[in-house]
Amino acid sequence: MARVLVTHSYFYRLDPKQWKDARPYPPLGTLMAAAVLRADHAGGRHDVRVFDTGLLHSPEELATEVASFKPQILVIHDDGFNYLTKMCLTVMREACFRMIRIGKEAGCRIVVSSSDSTDHAAEYLAAGADTVILGESEQTLRELVDLWENNEPWQGIQGIACLVNGTVKRSARPVMRDLDALPLPAWDLIDIAPYKRIWLESQGYFSLNVATTRGCPFKCNWCAKPIYGNRYNSRSPEHVVEELALLHERFAPEHIWMCDDIFGLKPGWVQRFKTLLKERGLRIRYKIQSRADLLLESDNIAALADSGLHEVWIGAESGSQRILDAMDKGITVEQILQARALLKTHGVRVGFFLQFGYLGEERADIDRTIAMLEHAMPDDIGISVSYPLPGTLFHEKVKAELGTKQNWTDSDDLSMMFKQHQRPAFYKQLHRYVHKRYRRRQALLATRRLLRGELRSMERALTGLYYWPASLLDEQRLSKLRN
Repeated sequence: MARVLVTHSYFYRLDPKQWKDARPYPPLGTLMAAAVLRADHAGGRHDVRVFDTGLLHSPEELATEVASFKPQILVIHDDGFNYLTKMCLTVMREACFRMIRIGKEAGCRIVVSSSDSTDHAAEYLAAGADTVILGESEQTLRELVDLWENNEPWQGIQGIACLVNGTVKRSARPVMRDLDALPLPAWDLIDIAPYKRIWLESQGYFSLNVATTRGCPFKCNWCAKPIYGNRYNSRSPEHVVEELALLHERFAPEHIWMCDDIFGLKPGWVQRFKTLLKERGLRIRYKIQSRADLLLESDNIAALADSGLHEVWIGAESGSQRILDAMDKGITVEQILQARALLKTHGVRVGFFLQFGYLGEERADIDRTIAMLEHAMPDDIGISVSYPLPGTLFHEKVKAELGTKQNWTDSDDLSMMFKQHQRPAFYKQLHRYVHKRYRRRQALLATRRLLRGELRSMERALTGLYYWPASLLDEQRLSKLRN
C-alpha cells in the first residue's frame, strides 16, 4: 500500500481577479484522481490524502503537509474541468515548480497532470517531475502508482511523458468511453466549509461543480483541448443524478455549475435528466456552457429550463460573421441572437463570451460585435483577447510571431502576444470600454423600465451616473490608441 498525497497547483489568491471575484470551486479533477487511487484495485488500497491548495496563500504550505504525511508519491493533479487551469497561467506554473521541488526534497516520486504540463512536459520534467500524464489521467495514474509501489518498470506505459536517456519520450493513451465506471469524486477528502463561506458572503448562495461529459467534438480553431481532445463522451443521466443527490445530502448547495465544455449534447440526454430529477424529487438550479446552434435544436431549451437551468454561457465570440467563419466556429450571428431571445422567453439568464483581436479582425468587425452585444443585451458578458495556446490551428498560424512571453501571467493579463492591426494597449483599453459601454446600455434600459413604474430598476438605472461619463472617457482613450 503506497502513501499518496494528491494536490493541485491552482491558488485563487495568486490570481487577484479571481480571488476578488470570490466564486471559488473545489478542484473537481483532483478529487476524481484521488477517488480512483483509493478505490479497490490490484488487490489492495492506497493510503490517499488530498491537500487542497485552492484557498491557500502559497505553495510553501505544501511542505508542512509533506512532512506530516510523509508520502511516497506526490500527485500534482490540476482540475481539467475548470477553464482557469486551461488558461495555463505562468503564476500557477511557477507555483507547481516550487511544489515539485518541495516533493523532491522530501524524497517523493512526483507525477504532474494539467493542461500546462501536457503542453510543456519538458519544462516540468526539467523542474524535477518524474513523469507528466498526457491527457486523461485516471487509467494512467492508477497503472503508474501500482508500478511505482511494486518497483516495476514504468516508462513504457501509455499516456505519459518521461525522460529516457535524457530525451523526452511521449506516448498516447486512448480516451475513456465508459465514464460511469469511474467512482464519484472524493468529496469527503477536502473541507468544503471555507468554499461555502466565501460563496455565501460574496454571492448570497452556495455553488458546487459537477462534470457530466468530457471533450468537445467541435473544432473552433483557437480552442485548446489538451486533456480530453475532440472526442465527446458522456456520463449517463442516472450516474449524474446519483452524484447530485449525494452533494445535496452532504453539502446542500443552492446552485450547480455543470462545468462541461458542452452540456447535454447527446440526443435525449437532457430529457432523461429532467425526468430522473423529478423522480428523485431533486430541484436544482444550475449553470452551463453551450453553443447557440445546439440550444436551438428541438426542445432543448424547454427541457433545460424544466430541469432547473438558471444560466447559460454562450461562446458568441464575435458579432462579425467573417470572424466567426475564420475561427471555424460553425455558428451564425443570427443563431446567437435567436438563442438569446428564446432563452429569455424561458426565464433563463444568458452570458456571452466575447473575444477580440482574432486574426484579420478590423475596426468594422469590432463595431459589429458591439452592435450585436447592444442588440442582444445578454445578462452578463466575459471579454477576452485571442490567446494562442499550443495544439491549436490558431497557435500554428501565429507561433512564428510569439516572443519569450507565450502565456498569460494571470487571468487578467490579456496580453496580445502576436502581431495585430492594433497595438496591445488598444485591446486592453477595448476590454474596459466594451464593459463600460455594456453597463451603460443596461442603465439606459433600466431607466426606461423605471419610467414605466418598475421601481426595482432604480439601482441599475442609477449606475448610469457612473457608466455614461466613464464609457465616454474610455472611448476617447481608445481613439488615441487606435492605429
